[in-house]
Amino acid sequence: MATKTQRKFTVRQRRGMTLIEIIVVVAIIGLLMAAVGVAVVPVLDQAKVDTAKADIQTLTNALKTYYVKKGSYPDTGAGFKAVVDSQILERMPTDPWGSEYVYLNEGGKPVVSSYGKDKAPGTEDDISSKNLGDKK
Repeated sequence: MATKTQRKFTVRQRRGMTLIEIIVVVAIIGLLMAAVGVAVVPVLDQAKVDTAKADIQTLTNALKTYYVKKGSYPDTGAGFKAVVDSQILERMPTDPWGSEYVYLNEGGKPVVSSYGKDKAPGTEDDISSKNLGDKK
């Protein structure tokens, strides 16, 4: 039969986890999080691009509604503010990266653009109503 001291030691030993076991569990969780992060981040970036494309289509439709009401598209200076003032849009639109969409009236034809993630014009991540039909 075990002595009282041996029983206390055995009970203490079974109660908790060792430091090594905790480190192994934390390492496994860290590896799983890294794998999920690698898989999820590109999907989130593509979702933002898809949202911007859908927003541009919606804004183009709002500009067409403005044209039907007023007989012409707003000039570049007035931009979406004229559409908001006409109560076609509720508020000034912003792209998924937090910047305002860019509106240009190019000879009576409206062009709606987003400068994308880098927020710089003329880069390859720009999204525009001009080439929206080309990029599917």
